[in-house]
Amino acid sequence: MFLPEYPDNPTPPPAHTHAPTDPMPVRRSLPSVSIDQKTVVALVVGGVVLTALLAAVAVTAISVAVAAVVLRSLLGEQHRR
Repeated sequence: MFLPEYPDNPTPPPAHTHAPTDPMPVRRSLPSVSIDQKTVVALVVGGVVLTALLAAVAVTAISVAVAAVVLRSLLGEQHRR
């Protein structure tokens, strides 16, 4: 009976070799930011001012919308007469 001959090393050699990669570059740290009391106060005041401006714009928009509805109502009644 015929038996096939197997090689001594059953695993083939790797097709390519891995070249060592360069080490990762050292990450530079960001400069430290000091947060003092003046910075916090400035941020809070800025937030309050921006919130007040947004509220003023919203109130103005609602007022204009109400005035438009009232004027439309008044002008509509004139055309019916």
